[in-house]
Amino acid sequence: MLATLHEGWAIFEPFIKTYGAFAIFAMIYLESMGSPVPGETGVIAASLLAAQGELSIVSVYFAVLAGAILGDSTGFLIGRLGGNMLLRRFGPRIGLTGERLDNIEQRFTKGGVWIVVVARFIPLMRQVNGLLAGSLAMPFPRFLMAQSAGALMWTSLYALGPYFFSEAFQHLR
Repeated sequence: MLATLHEGWAIFEPFIKTYGAFAIFAMIYLESMGSPVPGETGVIAASLLAAQGELSIVSVYFAVLAGAILGDSTGFLIGRLGGNMLLRRFGPRIGLTGERLDNIEQRFTKGGVWIVVVARFIPLMRQVNGLLAGSLAMPFPRFLMAQSAGALMWTSLYALGPYFFSEAFQHLR
């Protein structure tokens, strides 16, 4: 993890310094809607830049939170518009048979809210969270509440944690 953070810092520091909160918003938005973008590393880099006084932590915090909520909602919409059909058609190619998809749907029906909240903290699940919830027809108000709660907790941990404990991260630079 430290090696990844160190590499991510070297890549993202100039980008985030140049474009500020907009850069981190774009990274988190793209990651949350399903793109393979290393948002977690970008958030930590932005938070550490804020700790050094180069960015506003308030701007970073709200950019991350907005990117997470809007990105997940976009992923949900994409999933709702055609995700289930695509999962049923192409899922077997990646081991997602109709039976497994039905099992996932049942789990989402029973505990979808908690799945959405916890998925925010799990790499890869964070990226497909909205797509799956939309594909599996989770009601949008429930999804919005759950993903907003997860995004609020995740943003608080990843944006504020490095900011307040920046001395522990100094060796990464």
